[in-house]
Parts: sequence; structure tokens; C-alpha cells
Amino acid sequence: MNNEEQLSTYKAGIEAWQEAFNNQDAAGCAAQYADHTTLMKARPFGEFTGREEIQAFWQQIMDQGFADVNYTNVKWEAAEGDEGFILSADWTMNKAFGVVHREHWKIQEDGKARLVFDEFEVQGER
Repeated sequence: MNNEEQLSTYKAGIEAWQEAFNNQDAAGCAAQYADHTTLMKARPFGEFTGREEIQAFWQQIMDQGFADVNYTNVKWEAAEGDEGFILSADWTMNKAFGVVHREHWKIQEDGKARLVFDEFEVQGER
């Protein structure tokens, strides 16, 4: 698979995450994280380990009325050692905005790209 084909797989992963979030589906968001994801840095909320904690985090955000996430200024870079792709972007929601510092996406055994690391920051309210 060449880089362009791989990139389309990674883009499908982020699109699936955004669709799940915008449908208020915390389990669908958590499903976009690899089984072995050990950490999610969500500033200022903290760090979350594993799909169960990640799902609970996204559910809490949704329960507070956050919705309609949109990514802009998206940049994709190949990760070192052919270890997936790194996404960085700005994001907005109905009630907040911020930046994705680093989403590390890797293709898993089932052929789907999933997050193995996620670091983002809320920079303000809307």
C-alpha cells in the first residue's frame, strides 16, 4: 500500500471518530482508539487510559452539551519508522475550540486506522 492509499485509511479513521462524536456516540468515539492505547492527554481534563476510560470521558463531554466538532488546518505527517501517520489540527465545537497537538494513527490488524495516542487542548469557550 502506498502512502496515498494509507493516508485515505487514516482519513477514514478520523472521519469515523468525528461522525461518532457528532452523533453523540461515545462508544463509537472510543472504538476509534486501538486496544493498546494507554494514554490520552486532554488538556485541561487529564489523562485517560484504555477504551473504557476514554469512552467515559467522551460521554461526560457529550452530556455537558458539547457537539458539532469540526477540524480545520489539518496536517498529516508520516510517523517515523513507517509507524502510521500523525494528525495535527485546529478544532471547534458548538461550545469550545482548541488544537489537536498530536493524534498518532496506526493501521491495526483488522486493516482499520485507530488512534494509539491522542493529545489535544481546549483553548477557549464559544
